[in-house]
Amino acid sequence: MTSPERTEHLVLPGVLTAGQAAATVAGILAVQREDGAIPWFRGHHLDPWDHTEAAMALDAAGEHEAAARAYEWLARHQNDDGSWYAAYHDGDFAQITDRGRETNFVAYVAVGVWHHYLATGDDTFLDRMWPVVYAAVEFVLRLQQPGGQIGWKREEDGSPVTDALLTGSSSIHQALRCALAIAEQREEPQPDWELATGALAHAVAHHPERFLDKSRYSMDWYYPVLGGAVTGAGAKARIEARWEDFVVPGLGVRCVLPNPWVTGGESCELALALWVMGESDRALEILQSIQHLRAGDGLYWTGYVFEGNRAVWPEELTTWTAGSLLLAVAALGGDEATTAVFGGERLPRGLAPQCCDGPTPPLP
Repeated sequence: MTSPERTEHLVLPGVLTAGQAAATVAGILAVQREDGAIPWFRGHHLDPWDHTEAAMALDAAGEHEAAARAYEWLARHQNDDGSWYAAYHDGDFAQITDRGRETNFVAYVAVGVWHHYLATGDDTFLDRMWPVVYAAVEFVLRLQQPGGQIGWKREEDGSPVTDALLTGSSSIHQALRCALAIAEQREEPQPDWELATGALAHAVAHHPERFLDKSRYSMDWYYPVLGGAVTGAGAKARIEARWEDFVVPGLGVRCVLPNPWVTGGESCELALALWVMGESDRALEILQSIQHLRAGDGLYWTGYVFEGNRAVWPEELTTWTAGSLLLAVAALGGDEATTAVFGGERLPRGLAPQCCDGPTPPLP
């Protein structure tokens, strides 16, 4: 088990003691399989995005060997076109339970790889994973639309879905910036990626009409901020505009309106977005508010229904919920690798499209 001494940097008042952090890390490690795969929980499926998030949490906790094995799993299972499938069955990863290939799932490897490199300084790892990241980004950008947004998936038969999701494209924006950072580190400039990143940022920040309307979901509210496309006054205005819609005081963040259901993952991601905005006090309050989701083994329940019977639902302890909590705590605690990939101050921004060379007013 991870010792409390190794997780002293993850102490946060009212959220985690060193011992509690160690138990949470141990909970993720207990779910990770020998081949490096990190499913949601044993017996459930693995998806590439949540697998990567859990690996990042392990790096934030100093479990670098376990995190490296998670990235090696991705390298071994990458499809010839650079993608991964949306879901793999735990216990038999040759059995694919969803053969769609979702662009934000595919892109996120770049965030994880850059985070691992910053945490370890392992140049050999970066060299080994560069072809994986390159192929993944190329897969994703083949689905970029003329307006900058990214089509959200390819179907099982390979046909593209050109409709774009705001949450997914916002996550891809962060991933492209991390991919550009990797390219810079390797001195292999990617001008096409720079243009694509700038066009995507502009679409996310200024053209909501280019995305499917998922405004009932809290992720569509905060992800443009978390993904780095909406900043400054625009970020502040966006978060304030729907705070009362989504935040349930003392319980966390709703997943979707009007359902009386708060979820740990969305709450931790909002806390990260608040930290990105420089609002650490409110971020801490959000993280403190979801400690009712903590289970005895250190993992976290996915969510809680706060009306009617008032119960944990679904009854599952997910590695990605625990992972999002550890990453939010690491950011608030100043972990260098975590602050670099989410704060974004040192990440390349890409090139603004020609229509937008000058400053444009931020939109909420």
